[in-house]
Amino acid sequence: MNKITIEHLTITYSDGVEALSDISLGIPANAISVIFGPAGSGKSSLLRTINRLNDLADVDEVRGRVLIDDQDILSRKIDVIALRRKVGIVFARPVVLPLTIRGNLTYALELAGEKRKERLDEAVERSLSLAALLEEVKDRLDESAFSLSGGQQQRLCLARVLANEPEIILLDEPTSGLDPISTSKVEVSLQELKKSYTILLVPHSVQQAVRTSDFAAFLLQGKLIESAWGKDLFIIPKNKRTEDYVEGRFG
Repeated sequence: MNKITIEHLTITYSDGVEALSDISLGIPANAISVIFGPAGSGKSSLLRTINRLNDLADVDEVRGRVLIDDQDILSRKIDVIALRRKVGIVFARPVVLPLTIRGNLTYALELAGEKRKERLDEAVERSLSLAALLEEVKDRLDESAFSLSGGQQQRLCLARVLANEPEIILLDEPTSGLDPISTSKVEVSLQELKKSYTILLVPHSVQQAVRTSDFAAFLLQGKLIESAWGKDLFIIPKNKRTEDYVEGRFG
């Protein structure tokens, strides 16, 4: 069952660059779907479109549909703020708020009107646990978030998204700047998180794509080349361009 259905999506920026060209793709629920390809293939544009961050970019034209639970999120009638609560995103570089560790996790909830201490405390513990960070920071919650290491800050950003209880998590190269130990912790967390969330990941390498993916799609120059379940796309790709990229002949 698909959580997200993309139909003939084309994104053109104001400089005339077509970031995505006629993309049609289903993203399954409760799985890790990996979108991979070389730089400039449209991966980030696709993620940004799914939670309407492209609204803030210099986009000239958007054609096609993006359905979440059969609702077209590109419609002008969509409540974009509500959509972004449903679809959280984590970027390559961690951007923590100039608050405490606890404050980073409760800020959005308090802004939405949640004042109950027990509810806020529960959200902090739950989200840190899901992001595999609780044991490392449970005695430091009132310290500045800037006191955390880069890997911890990245997991805090993931926890901040989880605190808002989204249904979909978008991850744009979330481990590209992390050491191998921190990368492993994030990847282990994702395997647990997919039981409750739909995860769409742009990996920082083909190796990470192979390790993490339940479903994978290869983009090249804004076009969908092929997609497949399991490891089939990496082991027996149907398209020569996919094979060449996976085997490191370009990119």
